[in-house]
Amino acid sequence: MDKSVLIREIEAKDDKAMEAIIKSSLEKHHLDHEGTAYTDPQLAELSSYYQARPKDKYWVMELDGEVVGGVGIGIYNEKQSICELQKLYLAPSAQGKGLSRKLMKTALDYASVHFKQCYLETRHELEAASSLYEKYGFQSLEKPLEGSEHSAMDRWYIKVL
Repeated sequence: MDKSVLIREIEAKDDKAMEAIIKSSLEKHHLDHEGTAYTDPQLAELSSYYQARPKDKYWVMELDGEVVGGVGIGIYNEKQSICELQKLYLAPSAQGKGLSRKLMKTALDYASVHFKQCYLETRHELEAASSLYEKYGFQSLEKPLEGSEHSAMDRWYIKVL
């Protein structure tokens, strides 16, 4: 791939692009309903949401200057030092090129410095995502961790960092 890839922390100018990428991805998989990230109140302002939380981070990926995806790390259970991998999405034009691995590496490198475990929630329809998580050593759980907010999720994973 000859294209220029840049991963950086989200800024306000990225909010609309990330909201569109996330919503269109969820719509494509018929997950545009309550109980998914689709109805998260912070979706339109991811930059201010993450910047207001000192240990939480969200990164966007630019491909030739265009935002094509992103990923976040948020505190899930501070007492137990568990973070959550959040909102890993790529635009269709960026899929199938190994770019999600670059986002995963960025997020997990950060998480491993600040947390002991990383949790995530997904849906069985998102097979490519589940495959990626398993390649990165995430172990399947039978049920969500206590405190889960996305009731429509049906796959849960955890990774020791």
